[in-house]
Amino acid sequence: MYRIVKKEFLTPIICMMEVEAPRLASSAQPGQFLIVRAHEKGERIPLTICDYNREKGTVTIVTQIVGASSRQICHLEEGESFVDFVGPLGQPSEFIHMNDEELRGKRFIFIAGGLGTAPVYPQVKYLHSRGVKVDVIIGAKGKDFLIMEDRMRAVCDNLYICTDDGTAGKKGLVTDMLKELLDSGEKYDQSVAIGPMIMMKFVMLAAKPYGLPLIVSLNTLMVDGTGMCGACRVTIGGKTKFACVDGPEFDAYLVDFDEAMRRQGMYKNIEKEADHKCRIGLGE
Repeated sequence: MYRIVKKEFLTPIICMMEVEAPRLASSAQPGQFLIVRAHEKGERIPLTICDYNREKGTVTIVTQIVGASSRQICHLEEGESFVDFVGPLGQPSEFIHMNDEELRGKRFIFIAGGLGTAPVYPQVKYLHSRGVKVDVIIGAKGKDFLIMEDRMRAVCDNLYICTDDGTAGKKGLVTDMLKELLDSGEKYDQSVAIGPMIMMKFVMLAAKPYGLPLIVSLNTLMVDGTGMCGACRVTIGGKTKFACVDGPEFDAYLVDFDEAMRRQGMYKNIEKEADHKCRIGLGE
């Protein structure tokens, strides 16, 4: 059993949990994910690792309530435990294979959309710990939807906030902020975008004219997390790949985003129906 040692709601529907998982914490790397199961009859849910503490033996996850299974996860309280907490899975971010000297010669920019801020954080934290210059753009619907702003500010050189309604930071899209930075003469060796599929597609379209290398994470496609179900099958550079086994990170310019978005929408109606049943069961 994997005990929840700390729980915090970052927004009314986004929950952060720190969970005891010493073996997972000892080997986790930025970019990887894990699979959780809230109870014995619960669904296996893949979640990107938000943080890890090797000394304490804990791993941090962030979950947004979007359906039945995520609601069950977020209903667990401090002191309760997950039945399964398995990982790390997937391929870690490419930059962990570079030595510190190579990394310090590069400058990164990360573009995070909504919940994508959570998987961006461990990557920025890792690079910051090695003296790498990193800028971050966070996009959200509004001030009440921003997460991890203070944590991110502590590990990056420059943090740019964009909100759709202008209630925090600059009003507008993350793509507008990216183009503004690039047009002003800012130079980056590598960019990484994590967030809604449509956001990542438009970040790719915005970055392409500048010749800016871009990595995206297709973690939102995953269902089973082992490659067995085929739900995260996607075309990368004309070849079939699986986000959970071959990724979840890929070269954005090779991703067939339209296919990925079609695949992502396949189970929405099923999940909504399951969530409705779950709420009845909880007396909501």
